[in-house]
Amino acid sequence: MRDEIRTRPWADERRRLHDELGPQGWCALWSATGAQLWDTTRELAERIRTGIVAELVERPEDESDVRLRLLDAVLGQHDAAWLAAFDGRGERLSGLAQVARNAGWWWPYENVVVISERPVELHRDEDGRLDRGDGPALAFPDDFALYAWRGMPVSAAFLDELASLTPAHIRAEENAELRRVMLEFYGYDRYLSESDARPVHRDETGILWRIALEGDEDVVMVEVVNSTPEPDGTHRTYWLRVPPTTRTAKEGVAWTFGLGQEVYEPVRQT
Repeated sequence: MRDEIRTRPWADERRRLHDELGPQGWCALWSATGAQLWDTTRELAERIRTGIVAELVERPEDESDVRLRLLDAVLGQHDAAWLAAFDGRGERLSGLAQVARNAGWWWPYENVVVISERPVELHRDEDGRLDRGDGPALAFPDDFALYAWRGMPVSAAFLDELASLTPAHIRAEENAELRRVMLEFYGYDRYLSESDARPVHRDETGILWRIALEGDEDVVMVEVVNSTPEPDGTHRTYWLRVPPTTRTAKEGVAWTFGLGQEVYEPVRQT
């Protein structure tokens, strides 16, 4: 039933609009509508599938069957990306659009429909990735949830531990990706100050710091002071993450402007 309800009408309407608008017109329409949501929505749908498989599959031989059932779903609100391109351009997809406004994933059969609810929580970062440090990044009414930090899947137990992090705990983490999450959550500047880190270079632009991490590339940062004072007269300190190959503070600051240190000579800073 999915092909009859979703796949064929979508293909027919796409062909109709493509013929009506021409290749350039269709590309312009898609760029202004569905393309802006497509990648992040598709990635989110795949994350949900992966999470459901992890929760339901008890034996490896059952995974393919569960995935096939999930691929049979019409994605409801997560079809909004491609439905946006057809909004106001015909009635054939209006039923799908109406369901997308009110429901989550659903499975149409000949005599019955299975409909799931929409999430009750959704937290993303500025890049559209699942992201939350104090709870589920995506949660449904039945308690199914996904946990993530800046797009990286993590467990609920891992997030619970972030509140009690220490530099020693961070250094002891063997998984490089999880250790990076810990550092981002803890704060590089705080980690530096509480780890008795030593600067490796300083010049008129700032101070270069390096954190050696076992099994991972070094974290290198430049400590700079904003030349523009705050309203109270103080000058705010910032920490700039720079490539691990950076050897001087000036080289690091120049890199943030896309320049080499040999040509970075600011005349005036604001």
